[in-house]
Amino acid sequence: MQMKLKITVLAAIAAAAGVAMAQDMVVKIGHVAPVSGAQASYGKDNENGARMAIEDLNAAGTTIGGKKVKFELVAEDDAADPKQGAAVAQKLCDAKVAGVAGHLNSGTTIPASKIYHDCGIPMITPSATNPNLTKPGYKTTFRLLANDNALGAGLAYYAADALKLKRIAIIDDRTAYGQGVADVFKKTAAAKGITIIDEQFTTDKSVDFMSILTAIKSKNPDGVFFGGMDPQAGPMLRQMEQLGLNNVKYFGGDGICTMDLIKQSAGAKTLDNVICAEGGASLDKMPGGKAWKARYDAKFPGQFQVYSPYVYDAVHVLVDSMKRAGSSDPKVYTSFIGATNYQGITTKVQFESTGELKNPAMTLYTYKGDKKIALN
Repeated sequence: MQMKLKITVLAAIAAAAGVAMAQDMVVKIGHVAPVSGAQASYGKDNENGARMAIEDLNAAGTTIGGKKVKFELVAEDDAADPKQGAAVAQKLCDAKVAGVAGHLNSGTTIPASKIYHDCGIPMITPSATNPNLTKPGYKTTFRLLANDNALGAGLAYYAADALKLKRIAIIDDRTAYGQGVADVFKKTAAAKGITIIDEQFTTDKSVDFMSILTAIKSKNPDGVFFGGMDPQAGPMLRQMEQLGLNNVKYFGGDGICTMDLIKQSAGAKTLDNVICAEGGASLDKMPGGKAWKARYDAKFPGQFQVYSPYVYDAVHVLVDSMKRAGSSDPKVYTSFIGATNYQGITTKVQFESTGELKNPAMTLYTYKGDKKIALN
């Protein structure tokens, strides 16, 4: 009889636990980045940041409107392609995710932002820096770092004021990101008295830049600015060394400012000439950077690139807004994102009415051997 009673009690406890689990609210968070193709190292790093955020939120027993929540990550690959980016944005709309952390590239984020706006889902990009992203005024679009106006201008000021350069050539990959940051650099550099001696164009698929660089070499530059990403910057640095452009400074935005650039440049001495900009503080100066990076490295050894801490914060900002609204329904909580006052890993997150980050930091970096070093 006692055994039967014990079994009945255990069954009742298990049933009650099952009911409690069934009552947990499931909230889906979308993430999009290129996890295939030449930029996969960026994309995997970003996705790692999203997964880490989801794990931490679930471990913390997060509640929204008094209900315990189980968060699920819906991760998609846009392959850094605008058409695929639009397709996966629609896929996330159809999946009824509550919000999106992404996309990585400006070229994919800009078309995707309209799709998210049309279906009423908020998105926070951790890395797309083209200023045009926020120009349509969508109340669903937010950016978690400085845009190209700050990055391109900051590099131009450094070239003119700190390095006293006079003759700079510009190359861009014709993407929304590459062209955007190059245009800002060009205008600011010219205003600072730098002569733009040449402008050349390539693509985000190219790896042979010998003809472009040979043309630039003939014009005797003291600097080259590249608007693009590290899969192109690495080979370009190798080819600059082959052509004897060993004393030419090499500038670029956050697209080249990765740990992977060390590997991509394959020991080229010209890596030491790189000066690149990121829209945020260095990890050492981020409020929670060092401790967070130690946890990241333990989970994903050797995979850190640039943006994963921003993705981590983007997920938390979405959830913080849901908690303050008492709802995970985008129709209810999206307006709360604009009133965010969240202490993140990267910074104190607050947004302008445009969706831009308030008071964004910017850091310049260079490379010495196998290390990436902050200049400011």
